[in-house]
Amino acid sequence: MSADTHVIVGAGLAGAKAAEALREEGFEGRIVLIGEEPELPYERPPLSKDYLRGESPREKARVHPDGFYDEHGVELRTETVVEGIDPRAREIEIRGGERLSYDRLLLVTGARPRRLRLPGAELDGVHYLRDFADADRLAARLRPGARAVVIGAGWIGAEVAASARQSGVEVTLLEQAALPLERVLGPELGRIYADIHRDHGVRFIGGAAIEAFEGAGAVERVRLAGGTTIEADFVVVGVGVEPRTELAEAAGIAVDNGILVSETLETSAPGVFAAGDVANAHHPFYGRRLRVEHWANALNQPAAAAKAMLGKPGSYDRLPYFFSDQYDVGMEYTGYATEWDQVVFRGDPAEREFIAYWVHKGRVVAGMNVNVWDVTDDIKALIRSRAEVDLGALVNP
Repeated sequence: MSADTHVIVGAGLAGAKAAEALREEGFEGRIVLIGEEPELPYERPPLSKDYLRGESPREKARVHPDGFYDEHGVELRTETVVEGIDPRAREIEIRGGERLSYDRLLLVTGARPRRLRLPGAELDGVHYLRDFADADRLAARLRPGARAVVIGAGWIGAEVAASARQSGVEVTLLEQAALPLERVLGPELGRIYADIHRDHGVRFIGGAAIEAFEGAGAVERVRLAGGTTIEADFVVVGVGVEPRTELAEAAGIAVDNGILVSETLETSAPGVFAAGDVANAHHPFYGRRLRVEHWANALNQPAAAAKAMLGKPGSYDRLPYFFSDQYDVGMEYTGYATEWDQVVFRGDPAEREFIAYWVHKGRVVAGMNVNVWDVTDDIKALIRSRAEVDLGALVNP
């Protein structure tokens, strides 16, 4: 039996999977999993989809069933705040004064919603979505005929807009860019998603510059540049997230758009590792650092961190992957495209059943299947091959 203590700070999906992986890798020492929320570890994608709409119970979002942590000897400490890390002493400080020693420390502190700093931003009825409590407050607002303004047409904003619309809410979706998801997917896919939302009755306004939230105690309208106002019973802000790096930064651990980690997910402090939303990791396939905020990263990266914590060889080289469900349109995106020469389609975008490929210098750098399934492995293989493709063959169904 090992006498080592491995501490995991952050009891979300990444933290729970790290604890699981440590046991699967044969670690027999003490595992302490610390989270600020009162909940058992859970996955966040349902918060903007089926859980928000009241179609799935709280329990379904949990990473592990009741009893898992006791059965695997994991000390799960909920409603517990870590206030400091001392890498030299290999200790963490917990609110209330307790100090806990560790042999290995994993930081999976995640990210927080980026907040708008505008007049009226603190009015009642201005919502952000990150945890169960946020989802519960927002779900109480989803009533037929209510008027919602959703700010930000990225993944969270678009999914919340879809869920609200499916619940009978009148939705206006505001986006600074010209089209939904344009920064990630480009204009071709942005137009498709704009049409999807409009077809379901969403009022989409691109190029929107928001000046203020107005109301007497609670939000009643959103004011845009130029003086246009949009009536609202509530507002949802989804303008991205920022990594929670404060603990690492205060401890002198290197931080730059997240906690900087090596291929083995170790930070600049020996014995301290990071994974999930907060980790800016060197990716061996791309030869550069990536910080990936998606569910698949939180699901899979902790296994690599657990191996590294135990001194086993390996690195995290999975290609980025994410999914989204909006109305009856499901999609999966694989790869990492920051620049491309063209986007080509196999299938019919008008029917919302197709595969889109992002092509750069004759090679596929990303692919997205929309209402087409069981092709992710093929897309991954195509990207990893780095092979020059025949565009005619690529788009031929």
